[in-house]
Amino acid sequence: MLPMQPGKLTENTIRSSGHHITPQRLVILDVLKGSNGHASADEIHSHVRSRCPKLHISTIYRALDMLKRLGLVTETALGDGKLRYHLHVKGYHHHLICEKCGRVEEMDEATFTPLKAALKRKHRFHADLRHLAIFGRCQACA
Repeated sequence: MLPMQPGKLTENTIRSSGHHITPQRLVILDVLKGSNGHASADEIHSHVRSRCPKLHISTIYRALDMLKRLGLVTETALGDGKLRYHLHVKGYHHHLICEKCGRVEEMDEATFTPLKAALKRKHRFHADLRHLAIFGRCQACA
């Protein structure tokens, strides 16, 4: 059997949760799929408006909230006052954010594997470390 395409997996998850696949949701998903990084609701809205000029920003927020609840999208605050969204199928990773110059560096999820194991072993705590933003100073600013 061939592996399921990420788009079909996302659509099947939405359907199986009892939600409808609307043209608006498909456009929002398409923008997220095409995004190289993390997109804010405003950035998604400006991309979507060319294809759906009457789509209101509140529809985007509701869709993002639903996608987040279904585990299809992660939500991260990167220090600029906006929540940013990233498709789960693109993988989990974390961010090191310099509080002085604003530089953002991505880091692999595997870095936190020992921490997750230690929290589980020492505290019987199952940490959800899917998408973190860690603030501090980069080497150049330290």
